[in-house]
Amino acid sequence: MKCHHHLCVDRVPLFNHLSFEEQEIINKLVTHQHFKKGNVIFSPETEPQLSLIAKGAMKVYRLSANGKEQLLRIAEVGDFEGESFVLGVNNENLYGEAISDTEVCVVKQSDFRDLLLQYPKITLKLLTINAMKMEELEKQTQFLTMEKIEERLALYLSYLHKASASAYIEIPMKMKELAAFLGTSPETISRKFKLLENRKIIERDNKLIKVIDENTLYNFQ
Repeated sequence: MKCHHHLCVDRVPLFNHLSFEEQEIINKLVTHQHFKKGNVIFSPETEPQLSLIAKGAMKVYRLSANGKEQLLRIAEVGDFEGESFVLGVNNENLYGEAISDTEVCVVKQSDFRDLLLQYPKITLKLLTINAMKMEELEKQTQFLTMEKIEERLALYLSYLHKASASAYIEIPMKMKELAAFLGTSPETISRKFKLLENRKIIERDNKLIKVIDENTLYNFQ
């Protein structure tokens, strides 16, 4: 089924800077797919495609040699994944899985390559967004080099806080996914949240966090 315009093209930063007429052309190239929570959206076995999140969310992860998931990021509405694969990179070990009922708009490899040739502005935007993704991966690497889990958690919360420009921040994933992202267990993450609460650095209501002591959070040791 073809994707409705308002669900895809004008929600994705890769395309929403184009004119309405240009977006309409792109919209005719996408297909609209529904995935239930837990369904695999893409894997090394699927054909190369660009997956645009129109509704819901998708976790992007790798599998280690022993089959353990390594969470890389959570793709939400407006995000996309698969640009390297449609440009010719082989997907050897990357998976996308719906973490809620999710609607995805898919662009085939041949169509996406044609779009890049036809609209150079998309290529420039793609480079910018990919640079931001690389920055996020570098942040995760920084988390994992820290020995103490509470330091990883404090650094992660400080990034969210800086981006929110508010005293309140919301964790964009479930606790088990945050634990995987920070390289630990859900039980340990729960204890470390309690540690930050006991030190009066934050207040927590499930995934909603209020930063009380910004300075200590940013310089936590």
